[in-house]
Amino acid sequence: MTKTNAKVDGVFRTRSLGIAASGVQDQYSDGKAAKVWHLYIGGKKRTNEYADSIIRVLKENNVQTVLDAACGTGVDSILLVEAGFTVKSVDASDKMLKYAHKLRWQRHAEEKAFEEWEIGEGDWLDLANCEDSIHHPDGGYDCVICIGNSFAHLPDFVGDQAMHKRAISNFHMMLKPGGVLIIDHRNYDHIIKYGKLPNSSSKLYYQGDRIHKIKTSVLTVDGECTMITLDYEIDITGTGLADASDPIREKPDGTLVPISQFRLSYYPHTLVKFNALLEGVFGEDADHKILPDFMASPPEEGYVPSYLVHIIKKKEE
Repeated sequence: MTKTNAKVDGVFRTRSLGIAASGVQDQYSDGKAAKVWHLYIGGKKRTNEYADSIIRVLKENNVQTVLDAACGTGVDSILLVEAGFTVKSVDASDKMLKYAHKLRWQRHAEEKAFEEWEIGEGDWLDLANCEDSIHHPDGGYDCVICIGNSFAHLPDFVGDQAMHKRAISNFHMMLKPGGVLIIDHRNYDHIIKYGKLPNSSSKLYYQGDRIHKIKTSVLTVDGECTMITLDYEIDITGTGLADASDPIREKPDGTLVPISQFRLSYYPHTLVKFNALLEGVFGEDADHKILPDFMASPPEEGYVPSYLVHIIKKKEE
């Protein structure tokens, strides 16, 4: 377990240097992650990994309208638009949204579904007030999705999870009665216990073949884990993204490659606490399922998932 590798000059840095720390920070604001995000997630390889699973869940719940509350570069929204769902997408990072807008523009002229796809900036703590960029449907959405470990970016400065509860309450408010929230988090129980990411066969959301290394740091305060920081190194050989300032790393075969680096920090949602967070808003008797790596059941005994996907339904009125 590493407790010091996120330090620079003796200070524990929670994000890449140069990103402002005021408010609920956009950890992607320096553009470092956004620039290489497509290399990290693996493009279509990402959505191919779970497309059937998420579409099956949506159809089982008679979903037509979807709010993608953490759309990033738009990869999941595009999957759902292509599958025939009516999608509205928000993200707090304008750097990530730039890529989503570009993809929409490339397809909107010839594909009506992409003309109707609305994209805008949205704050989980005030979702009702993003009407300047998207228009929420009367009565609410059939489904809200917040996947890719996105929710863990929301910090807990005070230690009472008040912001987490507020965000989940806002997701609940966006749903029509009987609507479903699909939300996930990394397997933080495993990371806290072992100090590293699970070595499961499914990487689920991040399928890129240019991931050189992901370094894990676990920050504890008074014996309790309060933050997980991941330092990412992405091989940018032949992409046109490298410049003289990028570090060089040696691959196992001895090849030297330029690397793009970025750092992201996460709140460590354990399964027990996350269940309590969701059920505290939706109700303890809410219809609530948990899928390991978006699978209906583990593929083998002892399987350790990388992600835990929660599907919880808002009660009918």
